[in-house]
This record gives sequence, C-alpha cells and structure tokens, in this order.
Amino acid sequence: MGLAERLNSVSPPSARNIPTPSGKRSSIARDEYAMLKHDVHEQLLQALGQQAYAGQMEQRVLEENVFNAIQSVLAKSKKPLSTVDRARISQEIIDDILGNGPLEPLLRDPEITEIMVNRADSIFIERGGKLHATDLRFSDEDHLRRTIDRIVSRVGRRVDEASTMVDARLPDGSRVNAVLPPIALDGCSLTIRKFSKDPFTAKDLVTMGTLSRAATDVIDAFVRGRLNILISGGTGSGKTTTLNVMSGFIPDDERIVTVEDAAELQLSQPHVLRMESRPANVEGHGQVTIRDLVRNSLRMRPDRIIVGEVRDAAALDMLQAMHTGHDGSLSTVHANTPRDALSRIETMVLMAGMDLPVRVIREQIASAINVVVQQARMRDGSRHVTQISEITGLEGDTILMQDLFVFDYNAEDRGQTMGKLVPTGITPSCLDALADNGVILSTDHFRSPWSR
Repeated sequence: MGLAERLNSVSPPSARNIPTPSGKRSSIARDEYAMLKHDVHEQLLQALGQQAYAGQMEQRVLEENVFNAIQSVLAKSKKPLSTVDRARISQEIIDDILGNGPLEPLLRDPEITEIMVNRADSIFIERGGKLHATDLRFSDEDHLRRTIDRIVSRVGRRVDEASTMVDARLPDGSRVNAVLPPIALDGCSLTIRKFSKDPFTAKDLVTMGTLSRAATDVIDAFVRGRLNILISGGTGSGKTTTLNVMSGFIPDDERIVTVEDAAELQLSQPHVLRMESRPANVEGHGQVTIRDLVRNSLRMRPDRIIVGEVRDAAALDMLQAMHTGHDGSLSTVHANTPRDALSRIETMVLMAGMDLPVRVIREQIASAINVVVQQARMRDGSRHVTQISEITGLEGDTILMQDLFVFDYNAEDRGQTMGKLVPTGITPSCLDALADNGVILSTDHFRSPWSR
C-alpha cells in the first residue's frame, strides 16, 4: 500500500483525497499549520538527516519514515484538528517531502498550463491563457530552494552560487527554469511550463482553432513530402506543441534524431533517438552544446533531424544538415514574423565565427529552408498559426517568400476566436517536389475564400 493510501486509511472517508486546486487553507491558522509542518520536518531531519531531502534514500524507506513522523506529530498536537485538517496537512507534508511542495496541487490540475514562482510567497498560474494569483506559498526561501534542488537533481543538473540559472524538466516532461540569487534579486524564482500527459494531436489543434483543417492537411503533406520546416513565434506561443504535432506526421519507418536543451518532445514513432544538451560541471568541463549534438547527429544515420530550438551558432550546422541529404528536418526559432525568423537564422550563422559573405548565408537559407510556420498568442490567450510562408528563392540579396495561408482577423470561426487562418489563393511552387516524394496535394487546399 502506498503512502497516500495508508494516510487515507487512517482518516474517515469524508477527509480522504481532499483536492486543493485553489490553494486555500482550511480552518487551521497559517502559523499553526506552519508549526506542525516544521515539527514533522525536524523529526525527519533528526531521524534521517539531509538525505531525506537529497533523493539519496530508497523511496519505500523514506515513505515509511514520513508516515511515522506525520502520525507522531499529529498525535502530539495540542490543537484539536478536524479530520479535514488532518488529511490536508498530511497530503501537503507528503508533497513537501516526496514531491514539489505547494506546487503539487497545481501540477495535478490539468487546466493549469504554467506555474510561476516569483519568490517564496508569490505564486502565479496561467489558466486559459490568462494569469491568476494564488494564495499558495512556500514556508520560506530554504523550502523553495530545496524544491528547486530536488527538481534539477533528478535530471542530472545543478544550480548553485556558481551556476545560478538552470533549465530542467519534470518526470512528465514539463519544462522548468530556475534562477537563484544574486541574479534573482528578490529570492529564488521558478517557472514551470506544463505539458499535457496526452500529447496534443492535429485534431486537437483544429478543435482549439490553432490550425484550420486545410492548413493541417497542407502541413501534413509538407512533412511527409520531406520539406524542411521552421516554426517561428514568440515565447509561449505554442511552438513546441505545434512541432510535436508536426513530428507526428513523419512516417513510422523513418529514423528520427531529436536534439533539445531540455527534452520535451513526445514522439510516438518506434525509431526515435533523443539527445539533450548538458551544461559544464563544477570544474567547468563536460559541456555538450546543441551545436555539438547537431554535428554528432549527422553520424547517426538519421532520416530526419528535429532540433527543439535554434538559438545560437547551431543554426549553421542545421543548415548544413539540410543541405547534406537530411530533408524533412524540423526546428523552431523565436521571431515575430517569417521574415524576422530568416533574419535571426542569418544572425545566428554569423555567431559561428566564420567569415561568410551575407549573400552566401542567404543562399544557404533560401535553398535549405522550404517553409516557415508562424505562430502567435493572441490577447485573449488563445494560440494560433498566423502565417504559412513558402521560401521560393533568392533575388539579388533578398530571400523571396510567398504567403500560402494568413490569419484573417476579421473572419469569425464559429464565433469562438478572433479570426481564422485562410488560404491566400497562391499555389506553392513545391508541389512537384512533393509529387517526386510520392505526396500528391490538391490545389483546392489553397483556393482563397474571397475568390469563391
């Protein structure tokens, strides 16, 4: 029997598994509650030492000691506690010792998409694209720091005074960023971007209005037809979700190599190799960058290379991969428009330190990248693909692009969104290339609604 089940078994049915989605306290005062939690922590420290919090103890042994400490402290409490308070305190102490403290009810809530801890006593969430304050809080700065240490240690990362910023992930793949003082002036900060336990599908994106049915069919054909696609957008616009959905269009008989800073992609194909970058150790050695991984992926006989995000000189290696037979590669980049995305790629190639003429770089970009998918988060919190643009070549020093789909802000789509993605009426020049790869795409997908 697990720890939670054992604690439930000693409480009346009415007090079992009490949810705390809003983070509100029950009738017990905050100070008295904090004192009870402190007593449990002290008893555990006396019995087990710091190994109780460092992840160095077998889970079964730790659960046994936590159970005994909770029952002992609650039995000695002079404060008469209701069964609801006992169950709630027990659950929150379990979360503190074995989980992520006050963040656990937020992590369990499927409607919450982002958790933002500004400091120990300030926690915000994003729900439905909107920010909301909670009344949850950590006991103190040390409590928040222990939680951060527990999260990053699970994936072999570290955060301390010498390395004050870290990217990590939770076991379910949720993305974690932590910043410590003195960089964070008001105390430790923690940001968690949650991912659905069940990855979104193309049908989900259509239902949510992120993509139209016609655009989904076109992107499906582009991926199966081995076009190189770049997904562009701002922070929180849904680039990774769209990348994950697009990767699902890759046939099952292809070998896929993924390269990420923190592993987030959830691919369902049977032949996937995942690689994750690594920061330097305490001595300053052992760093493995995205660029190192992209170069190494070329030696792994990939059919497709998926780079979670291009943000530095790895852009040069990605372009080289696209030029050397690895068609159908996918990646994301931070940019506000498709044109800005290409400018950012150009700038990042220059970061590689090679003295290349700008025209040569643009020639590489124009011949390597076939399609740019632009995504944005609207003011109402919804996320939409706002442009699908095809790169058609180079004229002089200018990369030529044409928009295949654009977001019409004046259109109404079932009255649920601010507009919808519509075709422009331009037929892409890549239809022959798709046909060469066995993918036939009807021109009806690109017929403009204004010409009908």
